[in-house]
Amino acid sequence: MNIPVVYEDEWLLVLNKPCGLLTIPTPKKELRTLTSILNEDLKEKGLSCRLYPCHRLDRETSGLIIYAKGKSMQRKTMEIFGQKKIKKTYFAFVQGLLSDSEGEIRNPLEGKIAITKYRVMEKRKGFSIVEIMPLTGRTNQIRIHFKRIGHPVVGETRFAFRRDFKLKAKRLCLHAKKLEFVHPATKKIISLVAPLPSDMEDFLNKH
Repeated sequence: MNIPVVYEDEWLLVLNKPCGLLTIPTPKKELRTLTSILNEDLKEKGLSCRLYPCHRLDRETSGLIIYAKGKSMQRKTMEIFGQKKIKKTYFAFVQGLLSDSEGEIRNPLEGKIAITKYRVMEKRKGFSIVEIMPLTGRTNQIRIHFKRIGHPVVGETRFAFRRDFKLKAKRLCLHAKKLEFVHPATKKIISLVAPLPSDMEDFLNKH
């Protein structure tokens, strides 16, 4: 697969994951995931190193994802995530028009505190374009939080019923657009951006 590389050095690889691809297998033990594709490619090239994901993106979510070249670097990078020292920014289209131009959703998930900040970038007919900054990293946090405030992500099928909304999309309109963090090895600030995917651009052009 032609998966765009956004950043690479001797320790880390950052990719722009396409929508529809798992990061790692679920309990169903899927064989084809982003991680398996990457490591099979390394094996075919005769390289002995392995890539390890430092976080996950949902199958339906596109955008920036960090891989470590080795378990030690994976552990160090995951520690940065655990310390909330990686700034993540997502773009999403959500159903309806949000009443506030910016806000903060505080709603526990998995029995733990979960906080999602957002800013409305633009309002269109029947939906809002939103920039989202999750301050915690719970599973499906963004999708559940926006469903709970009555504005699920456009294209949502897991946490909302498609029939309840006139506006439809062929994919979940959620994209991990920006990452900013201090590199665990070099200590330099890394700031990365993944452009909005063509299918989300097409949706905007049609709506």
